[in-house]
Amino acid sequence: MGLVYAEIELISGDDLVLHRRGFVAEDQIKRMKVNALVDTGAYMLVINEHIKEQLDLAVIEEQVFRLADESELRAEIVGPVEVRFENRSTTVRAAVLTGDVEVLLGSIPMEDLDVVIDPKQQRLIVNPESPYIARKHLK
Repeated sequence: MGLVYAEIELISGDDLVLHRRGFVAEDQIKRMKVNALVDTGAYMLVINEHIKEQLDLAVIEEQVFRLADESELRAEIVGPVEVRFENRSTTVRAAVLTGDVEVLLGSIPMEDLDVVIDPKQQRLIVNPESPYIARKHLK
């Protein structure tokens, strides 16, 4: 199977809260659509510095990450970020990598969105077993 990309929308979680409380108009909510690499080998949402700045995401902490080549790097964790795909949404933290790295949609946000990869069409789809509302396991 080749690489799978999906168009997702990233939204400032802080702006959404301020909007719900009446402090920010809907047209002032910082959001952007991005083409993300769907990466089941990654755990988190991974964004670059440009996206962090555009959405004005707050730094929560730093963590150390092990990359596929076994090297390690220290990266900022920012958030909250709301991720939207088709009729699904979830709120997550994101790891910020330096440089012009592409957005990665990892397994944790994918699980919460209840989306799957359709290997035949090589695309991300809403889980066909629960097309109208996300299904979760609690145990």
